[in-house]
Amino acid sequence: MKRRLILLYGVACYAVFFATFLYAIGFVGGFGVPKSMDSPRDTSLPVALAINLGLLALFALQHSVMARPAFKRAWTRVIPESAERSTYTLLSSVALIVLFWLWRPLGGIVWHVENEVGRVLLYAAFAFGWALVLVSTFLINHFDLFGLRQVWLQFRGRPYRPLPFKTPGPYRIVRHPLYVGWFFAFWATPTMTVTHLVFALMTTAYILIAIRLEERDLLDALPEYAQYRRDVPMLVPRTSRASRGVATRHAGTPAQ
Repeated sequence: MKRRLILLYGVACYAVFFATFLYAIGFVGGFGVPKSMDSPRDTSLPVALAINLGLLALFALQHSVMARPAFKRAWTRVIPESAERSTYTLLSSVALIVLFWLWRPLGGIVWHVENEVGRVLLYAAFAFGWALVLVSTFLINHFDLFGLRQVWLQFRGRPYRPLPFKTPGPYRIVRHPLYVGWFFAFWATPTMTVTHLVFALMTTAYILIAIRLEERDLLDALPEYAQYRRDVPMLVPRTSRASRGVATRHAGTPAQ
């Protein structure tokens, strides 16, 4: 019964995550959701800015603190180890849901592209970013990243074994294609409002900090990662032959 409950819990956590991911596309893109990032401003600018920065800080703290190995070791004394990743996925989704719920638009326009070709290209870059995020997770095992593999193995009574370190597809070009996808998703827009700019700037700053924390953990856990980091650029592809020839060896799991 316990195994079955943990499996159901993991599936429920994943369902919440995937619904939140789909909502996030509409929230950032401004379509298909009741309240988007760029909805009309309904409170004073200082209050709205303070609320939004607080929401982003809350997400960043939850996302990074719970991903650290020391926290995981302490956390798994409270919850089953097989449910740790699912719980992390669930709480990350809850932090995002709170952000969607309490977000306060700021108003104002930074840029607006009227040229039809330019708009199409920016929307294409936006779609490319979200697709790259999703594809990157599947290349390194989407179901392990979001906890389903762990709960399935415990349900089958099999021990969990970490995935081998490898560099599939875009991981041969940059170390963090998933984050590159986020940059496209957050910055590619034909209408950049002040609200959107604050969101893009703050999430970019967080990602750059998170990469440092993640890579520190990867260097401690994976001896291969040091060479991988020397061979492959972090976010911006190189055109050198050395960069193109790297890679069938390793790729780290994207940051949590």
